[in-house]
Amino acid sequence: MLQDAAAPDATAPEPWAEPVATALLVLADGTILEGFGIGQTGIADGEVCFNTAMTGYQEILTDPSYAGQIVTFTFPHIGNVGTNDEDLESLEAAPASGVRGTVIASAVTKPSNWRSSSHLDGWLKARGIVGITGVDTRALTARIRDQGMPNAVIANDPEGRFDRETLKARAAALAPMEGLDLVPPVTSRAPSEWSETVWALGNGYGKRAAGEGLKVVAIDYGVKRNILRLLAQAGCDVTVVPATTTADEILALKPDGVFLSNGPGDPAATGAYAVPVIRKLLDAKVPTFGICLGHQLMGLALGGRTVKMGQGHHGANHPVKDKTTGKVEIVSMNHGFAVDPASLPETAVETHVSLFDGSNCGLTLIDRPAFSVQHHPEASPGPRDSHYLFERFVTLMRSGEPETAAKA
Repeated sequence: MLQDAAAPDATAPEPWAEPVATALLVLADGTILEGFGIGQTGIADGEVCFNTAMTGYQEILTDPSYAGQIVTFTFPHIGNVGTNDEDLESLEAAPASGVRGTVIASAVTKPSNWRSSSHLDGWLKARGIVGITGVDTRALTARIRDQGMPNAVIANDPEGRFDRETLKARAAALAPMEGLDLVPPVTSRAPSEWSETVWALGNGYGKRAAGEGLKVVAIDYGVKRNILRLLAQAGCDVTVVPATTTADEILALKPDGVFLSNGPGDPAATGAYAVPVIRKLLDAKVPTFGICLGHQLMGLALGGRTVKMGQGHHGANHPVKDKTTGKVEIVSMNHGFAVDPASLPETAVETHVSLFDGSNCGLTLIDRPAFSVQHHPEASPGPRDSHYLFERFVTLMRSGEPETAAKA
């Protein structure tokens, strides 16, 4: 039997009505992008960058190098494989400071992956990350490419209540990335030992016995877990120390080598306390390997300078040429500053270069046992194009000879 249709609810919006924005991205110039909130409610601010990776969003959102930034994903389908407890890059499960927010094009669907343990929305809430979906990320990315990475405020309110003028003023008042030392909130609080090795299907992460390998002291400027895993996999006993550890404290540990980690912020600002330590280690001829911020700090320690990039390099599809072998690698990158190769002394030889823009991506010393790279060899986009760098470090520690790293 047919029934009369129920009377319409007078308080309900018309089916064709424009949905109310529950999140805003407010750029420093006053531009407002509307969307729908995901993750933590509230307000966060930072520098907006874009990442071109098609996979690995959980690793990106837990990378301490993104501290002080809002990450825009150019790939639209973020969250479709959910999240898990294994794909974390920060040493702490929920760091007090890291990525400030995230910008996503499409609504997040129900996760579909055998490794998933939670929806991205709940995972973002647990980590205190403010998010917005429904944004034209292609247009935002084009804007960043043309005009550089802007400061912005990201706000999430399920009721859609925003004081837009206040948000504009807050975005306009944010300090630029230049001059910011963002390492203190993400570095280790105390020394610790690391023995976990790389993940294997069916077994998960492995573990190596301590006391059987080369002793490496890793200075933590915001180190990623997979870097430490690959050091351990290469046969190293790894001790992680805070960013403010002195050279004398490091040398007292009698390391076979020192690793300078990735991290966030302006390398020149962090260099105020990091560079004197690195110089002393280099002068002591301790075999040294740096990645990302560690590469930039090594450049500064040699008397070079770093420069702010317009859009930075953030993604998992960057071609880099190893000039020592002639090979081209597909690498992962995440940096907004670069070493100026023209500022380096003659004892520093450029070993790697970006094939996108020609920027410096690596150096080695001819008078001391040290080398570094700008990209992230542990991130495996190639998938293992750059893993040889960890073997170079091991070779360098065993020989202690300058230039050996580049010949490995």
